[in-house]
Amino acid sequence: MGSELLSACAVHYCPPIVNPVSHVASHRNPSPSSLRPSAMAALRDATWTSHQRLERRLDVKTRFADLLAYRSYLQHMWGFCIALEPRLAAGGVDAALADHVERRKLPLLTRDLLALGLAPSAIERLSHCGSVPRCCDPSAALGCAYVLEGATLGGRTLLPLVQARLGLSAQHGACFLASYGELTASRWRSFGASVDAWCATPARTASATASAQATFEALERWLCEEAA
Repeated sequence: MGSELLSACAVHYCPPIVNPVSHVASHRNPSPSSLRPSAMAALRDATWTSHQRLERRLDVKTRFADLLAYRSYLQHMWGFCIALEPRLAAGGVDAALADHVERRKLPLLTRDLLALGLAPSAIERLSHCGSVPRCCDPSAALGCAYVLEGATLGGRTLLPLVQARLGLSAQHGACFLASYGELTASRWRSFGASVDAWCATPARTASATASAQATFEALERWLCEEAA
């Protein structure tokens, strides 16, 4: 259960990339680029320790115990996303991810909080996370987006739990967890394709991985320390 909560708020998943001809012998020396892992694989590997640490610290039974606890979780995710998403735009994420506006999490979180009884004025007064990383370029912005996009996969896993325990649905109170609905897997694949296409050089991959690590660390502090 702990790993499912991590998925809902920060975890990432990178399906294995199978190349049916990668094992074919070649008499040519492989190019340096062919020896490098994909950018998505590099992101997964670079953030794995942070992933594991956050998983150990989160408690799904507490955070989804009742509507009040669940709403508190959404409030903190709202505070994180309202601070981070403008930085993605400022970092030029649109150059690498054409549909980034459609991927924003803040509208979904706002819709959920309204459904759970928060007034618009109360939402506007919610705290904002003050330690989200800056995005100095599109590669860094993609690293931040990697953490948010990974959350959509785990959200789909947790949706049945929230439906059964709290009586919520994708249309009422659980929009954030429902995310892209049946399109979640395909949207994740298209995101991965965009990351690999943009971060095709070691420098861009390094920028993305550093940003993803910083995002994980900021989210851990925000959820596990400042939200305590």
